[in-house]
Amino acid sequence: MLNIALPDQILAFVEEQATAAGFNTASEYIYRLILREQERPSQQNRIESLLLSGLESGEPVEATDDWWAQKRTQLERTHHPDA
Repeated sequence: MLNIALPDQILAFVEEQATAAGFNTASEYIYRLILREQERPSQQNRIESLLLSGLESGEPVEATDDWWAQKRTQLERTHHPDA
């Protein structure tokens, strides 16, 4: 077991974050943060791999404001088809 002393201001912040995230205790919240941090390198590698695949997937497309607007519209239709 590990016990960590935190300054009152930091402890209050951690407790607020834990409550807002639905954790029963600050310890559960800290535990989850550590688990997420452990997962970060593999997630980062996956993202980098996907980005490289995207770069090598074909002809480049200029991402203009109009292009982004079209992508947002496509996403909205995909996630909210009845809207």
